[in-house]
Amino acid sequence: MPADRQVRVGVAAEMLGLSLDTLRRWESEGRLRVGRSEGGQRLVPLSEVTRLLAERPSATDDAPVAQSARNRFPGIVTRIQRNDPIAVVEIRAGPHRVVSIMTSEAVDELGLEVGQEAVGVVKATNVVVEVPTTRSARPASRE
Repeated sequence: MPADRQVRVGVAAEMLGLSLDTLRRWESEGRLRVGRSEGGQRLVPLSEVTRLLAERPSATDDAPVAQSARNRFPGIVTRIQRNDPIAVVEIRAGPHRVVSIMTSEAVDELGLEVGQEAVGVVKATNVVVEVPTTRSARPASRE
């Protein structure tokens, strides 16, 4: 699994809509995991930002009243790549990376921006389940 991307503490505060002082207090209380750059700057893993966003009641309060899709991934928009008329939007939701291909017009209508809170909703008609193949995972032969 690739290393968790990190953002400066000020960017994390902006994504969360909190003050720097609040994030520093949460760090000292152990509520927020913060690392340091080689230069000593505080860095917050995006997984921590996503975790805090998911803990907020608003992460699920905005859910539609009724919907058949059950796979919801609240997170933050980490990339928007426009190739008119199509755009690629990436949401980081904890350890998951949800990528959506949509029209550039939809990106504009939703007002999507990098760093914004968003929910990736997935409805699939086909889901493939895989398991690692190791000798211990294979069924014993009956010879």
